[in-house]
Amino acid sequence: MGVLPTASLSVVLRPIIDLDSGAVLAVEAVVPVDRRSGADVAVLTELLGRVARETAARESFLPLVLPFPARLLTAGQEPLGFLRDTLQRSGRQPRDVTLMVDADLCFLPRDHLVAALARVREMGFRYAFDTARVSPDLLVETAPFLFRIEGSLTSGLPDQEQCAAIVDGMTRIARGAGTFPLASGVTSIAQLTALRTVGVRMAQGPLFAGDDWAPGDRVTQIPALSLEPLAPDSGAGLRVSEFMVPAVTMTVEATSEEVLEAFSADSALNSVILLDHRERPVAALDRARFLLSITGPYGHALYAKRPAQKLADPPRTVPLTAPALAALRIAGTDQDRVYDDLIAVNEFGQCRGVVHISDIIRGLSAR
Repeated sequence: MGVLPTASLSVVLRPIIDLDSGAVLAVEAVVPVDRRSGADVAVLTELLGRVARETAARESFLPLVLPFPARLLTAGQEPLGFLRDTLQRSGRQPRDVTLMVDADLCFLPRDHLVAALARVREMGFRYAFDTARVSPDLLVETAPFLFRIEGSLTSGLPDQEQCAAIVDGMTRIARGAGTFPLASGVTSIAQLTALRTVGVRMAQGPLFAGDDWAPGDRVTQIPALSLEPLAPDSGAGLRVSEFMVPAVTMTVEATSEEVLEAFSADSALNSVILLDHRERPVAALDRARFLLSITGPYGHALYAKRPAQKLADPPRTVPLTAPALAALRIAGTDQDRVYDDLIAVNEFGQCRGVVHISDIIRGLSAR
């Protein structure tokens, strides 16, 4: 990221697409800058804050992916603290944000990079690598939430063997690290099919939306031929992913008071999911049972400052590619929690959203 005149800041928002459901999973902010130009830490930090404010103003619901200069990783906690405070004033929390560290991370000393990324995680942010051209052992050691498969690699699919081998190899390594590959620059159905074949599940590019896309706009529907075939007993062709909605998530260290604030801020919120550092569900808090405990006699005094996990239930998960009927069978295994939200997970066991049982029942009834 380089210097920009303050009046010329132009933030382009691009949707990140779930290749299983075709839904927009997150919104990435992209700033067209000359990375060869220099800037001191103060300038880069202020620029990052401006990008965060503009992006949060234009997208208040979906998770955000923000650009983050690798150089700021060596500047201590001040840039991260400034970004966290800026986001919170805009109504967003660090847990909603993934910092896309630019490709200059490859030039940082390894021990400094590992320590800096640990600070990012401690501040509550996710982080991602803006390149797939990192050493496999670094990818496994640092376990970023995402890494980008550059458009130069995507454009070589499916015909160029070298590009196909790199994408396939890095995707296999990512699977072991619990990391999502994000394919950029997708322009054709042939590329999309090749990506799906090797296990890439997130993508962006002109095939889905142009640079004039804005949050709330439609994206190009993924053709059915690019999706994996459904099982024969798929329940009228409906998948769990078709009913998935974004989850409200917190870390396992979240307090009951923080969960109470989330439920108080959204009267339609059914559940809060607690995740570990690799985005895997550890526990689930149902609205009715949680509020009954926290608002009862002495409940707030007993639990408010304590970990919310003490009032949580074990997570009930379902693969997001599973047939809808399979989700109903899972819901019926515990009569006391039949209408609790199910947690849709990917092949890594990571939370991708929640599913309301009532929505599945209505959907199957309509069919």
